[in-house]
Amino acid sequence: MMSTRDFEYKQIAFVFTSKGEKISFKNDNLVVCDGEGTIKHQSTCYRLFLLFICGDSCITSGLLDRASKFGFNIVLMSSNLRITKIIPSKAEGNVLLRKRQYSYDKNDIAAYVISNKIHNQNIQLKKRRQKSEQEKEIIKKLKQYEVKVLENGLTSQEIMGIEGISAKLYFQSLFKDYNWKSRRPRVKHDITNCLLDIGYTILFNVINALLEMYGFDVYVGILHTQFFHRKSLVCDLEEPFRPIIDAALIKAMNLGQINEKDFWKNQEQYILPWKNSAPYIEIFIKAIMEYKNEIFIYIQSYYRAFMREKKIEEYPFFDMEVEI
Repeated sequence: MMSTRDFEYKQIAFVFTSKGEKISFKNDNLVVCDGEGTIKHQSTCYRLFLLFICGDSCITSGLLDRASKFGFNIVLMSSNLRITKIIPSKAEGNVLLRKRQYSYDKNDIAAYVISNKIHNQNIQLKKRRQKSEQEKEIIKKLKQYEVKVLENGLTSQEIMGIEGISAKLYFQSLFKDYNWKSRRPRVKHDITNCLLDIGYTILFNVINALLEMYGFDVYVGILHTQFFHRKSLVCDLEEPFRPIIDAALIKAMNLGQINEKDFWKNQEQYILPWKNSAPYIEIFIKAIMEYKNEIFIYIQSYYRAFMREKKIEEYPFFDMEVEI
């Protein structure tokens, strides 16, 4: 099993085949060249954790062999950054873990995870220097919801209801200076939602890769109900970390790094073409990598707590207020 020290050196690589970029290997090194043969990226396979391939591509046996040998995950995406296939490097046969997953029927972990998410959302709002009275009131409400969601006896629907109310207040305050209307996943009715979807997708695959590494059945959630082809557990455990993406995006907006001309609109949906996507992907990857050790330790600690059936207060808590 990978140690925290091992994970410190892990990297995430993006390859844009639509730009003519190509993958090759040299002495167990991954080499990515642009259309003119110039090396764009080179790293040892030992340090590779996630490989995103965007655009049309052919998967070779050599690539699959190295993914298996060195334990990195491959995510295939279309040129508009829609996931088409995930090839995970996962632990097989963790029967005891899956038995525990299939028999778990409580809501305590789910409530704890959502409380953690609301906590980190509130931290982002507190960082604003000049707050209106309305913003101060929203911060107070989120603090109340952070505690309320932990009340005994709440159903999963009630937990989701508190999460939904908190998210609505949070987003309308965080993006109030950028014509925010509502959070509508995958609809992409504005540039902000389009970029949030991209950032959350990258984060989702990091969480998925770590859960697969321990042998979890990622389709069995603790809050999100089981649904055909939905990795509910990944959706659940991504929640406390979503504010990483939110914070990265609002920072980029405030710095003027978002250019509306990079996007085009089709049938009321904003789309980021592949040729303009690299700077935005870099923003989100950089933000995630700043917290990569914390994410790794969280999933590792969650696995240990879940397997040992520990008390809820012994489960991990990701706090963005703590300096990294």
